[in-house]
Amino acid sequence: MTEKLVLAYSGGLDTSVAIPWLKDKGYDVIAVVLDVGQHGKDMKAIQDKALKVGASQSIVIDAKAEFAEQYVAPVIKANMMYEGEYPMVSALSRPLIIKKLVDIAHENEAVAIAHGSTGHGNDQVRFEAAIHALDPEMKIEAPIRDFQWSREEEIEYAHTHDVPVPIDLDSPYSIDENLWGRANEAGILENPWNQAPEEAYAITTAIENTPDDPSFVDVTYSKGVPVALDGEEMSLADLIIKMNMIAGSHGIGRIDHIENRLVGIKSREIYEAPAAAVLMTAHKDLEDLTLERDVAHFKPMIEQQLANLVYEAKWVSPLFDSLMAFIDDTQKNVNGVVKMKLFKGNAIAVARQSDNNSLYDEDLATYTSSSSFDQEAAVGFIKLWTLSNTVYEQVNHVHSQKPVKKVNI
Repeated sequence: MTEKLVLAYSGGLDTSVAIPWLKDKGYDVIAVVLDVGQHGKDMKAIQDKALKVGASQSIVIDAKAEFAEQYVAPVIKANMMYEGEYPMVSALSRPLIIKKLVDIAHENEAVAIAHGSTGHGNDQVRFEAAIHALDPEMKIEAPIRDFQWSREEEIEYAHTHDVPVPIDLDSPYSIDENLWGRANEAGILENPWNQAPEEAYAITTAIENTPDDPSFVDVTYSKGVPVALDGEEMSLADLIIKMNMIAGSHGIGRIDHIENRLVGIKSREIYEAPAAAVLMTAHKDLEDLTLERDVAHFKPMIEQQLANLVYEAKWVSPLFDSLMAFIDDTQKNVNGVVKMKLFKGNAIAVARQSDNNSLYDEDLATYTSSSSFDQEAAVGFIKLWTLSNTVYEQVNHVHSQKPVKKVNI
């Protein structure tokens, strides 16, 4: 009996030639493609292509809502940015894709899962680490990594197995995309001294071509998650799609980043993440209004660790779950509205309010006569606040030129 295999299918040349290659190994191939918001992709055409080149089943899953609510929302709440710049575009979709592949493999009694990752990228680690975590008995096939063909050899194999060769195959770029953004690498971008040409971008407008007047948009948050734009409530997936269009037209969200890959090499990555740039800026601004000081100062350390875990294929891990529990607890009061100014590549928070959770007290902050701040209390506070340093200095004279008088409290 032929063994079943589930293939993570994109419709591109690599995963298309993988189908006959896997069939030659004796597998019955089930192709699975997840719609996580890829820009301009015809999912029906991709589904039909998999069947045409030899898959026994071709499954398309609309996962946009689940991707937004279960995967993007945690990134927003935790302000996750790998190395302070990368908003987890490609890394974020992999845990969901793998979860669906494993589920479908179990439903169809498949013995193996295949992916189209190469041997020098991060995705091979993300796919295989998550598969091992969810089902350690599942076999893994990596055709693109294993057959190590040149592009010419791959095209020849495609021709001999009636696999359509894409008309844009001569494109120098390797692109991955979802709701949260677009990742672009390879070609001219591999030399970090080369400026990215305009053709490398697809969802953001060049600064010189953006409107000469700014746009303003009010973003409403509930427990740290965006729920409305300009007062109109909508699903997170729809909100992200709309924000990508608005912010992208203002040239917002372009990232040119030298990235430290998980496998130990540096790579030059071009990202477009207009919605991420706006929504995460607004979220952090609202946190500044609603989080207590110690929590606000401690949370960035957790955010950095979470970003590293997601990037390093550890979404399925006890540490990730524990740290996200902390993040979720911090978000219960992150409710309110932030007004964002979008102009010439910049996303700027210009106003914010939180009716029930704001920790900003205008009577304490004001310098006018209406101030309720007790300035006399500051004198004693300063003495106590600096007492340990003062005592240390009067004993050791590290910074002082002569002994100081003993301090009386």
